[in-house]
Amino acid sequence: MAPAEPLVREEPPAEENTGVLAVIERIGSIIVPIGVALYAVLYIGVEQMYGIFNISPQQAGIDQSVLLGRLMGTLVLLLLIVLPLLGLVVGLGWVLDKVTRGTVGRATTAVRQRPWIAALVAALWCGATYWGVLNLFGDLDIAIMVIVAVGLGVLTFLVPFRLLRRKPVGRAGMKVLIGALTGIGLGFLLILQMMLGAVKVQETGEANMLLPFVGFQDQWTVIRNAEDDKPLYEGRWMMLLGESEGTYVFYDCDKLETFRRPIETTNIGNIQLQPNREPGFKCGTLAEQDAQAEAGEGGAGEGGESEGGESEGGESGAGEGGTTQ
Repeated sequence: MAPAEPLVREEPPAEENTGVLAVIERIGSIIVPIGVALYAVLYIGVEQMYGIFNISPQQAGIDQSVLLGRLMGTLVLLLLIVLPLLGLVVGLGWVLDKVTRGTVGRATTAVRQRPWIAALVAALWCGATYWGVLNLFGDLDIAIMVIVAVGLGVLTFLVPFRLLRRKPVGRAGMKVLIGALTGIGLGFLLILQMMLGAVKVQETGEANMLLPFVGFQDQWTVIRNAEDDKPLYEGRWMMLLGESEGTYVFYDCDKLETFRRPIETTNIGNIQLQPNREPGFKCGTLAEQDAQAEAGEGGAGEGGESEGGESEGGESGAGEGGTTQ
């Protein structure tokens, strides 16, 4: 008689240190995948942002290396802000645990040791990270968002997360997955704000505070002819979107147009970064004037044709009358 196969038992979570160092270690294991996923999604936002001006990032001279170089200062500032916040959160948690005589720590440990509860919390969190993706394609109210978060979490993440919690390797992979989805969700929220900021630049000629931190240069200049250094386009200010393959890319705020000029025939003068606009300023004034002028010319042309028709009719009538007489 063959021996019975041993039953496969689920490994209970190993006893883990709940001290401050362990908390910091767990935070670090989540922050890294969040940052990697956020940076990976950021380039999609740059494509959407420059797409508002009908160009690609490559046409403005933006690739992954240039984007990383522009973001280095922002990443340093973000690190300087996030580190104290994490320290504050860890300190508050430690104080609460001491004030409650370990009740907070025991409650946290009890929740973590119940696989279904921990998996449900993680699943609902991952479902909520899809809010940024869905909100990018249309406005959603809070009721629909809650339904989407709960539905995605319970139907797609709950059981896999429960199974992953059976072994230490699975729990580590679950942390990485949660961090990655969190970074992607934050990235799509950032994309939405970047698109709104680019639309604001297109309509008002003024960038919000976010765009410079994601590598967009709010830089304006007067274009001059390279031969005689005389101002072109009536000396109006143009936004310099970038340069690539021997050409500059400009945005004409007054005419709502994006155009390119060869570098060898173009001089850049009177450069301004993030210029202050007077109250009520908006782009498209010359475009509106051109549209009104075209409409006026069209109306005048129609009126002239009508008058010409009446004149011809009068002459014809007079001729007929003369013939009758």
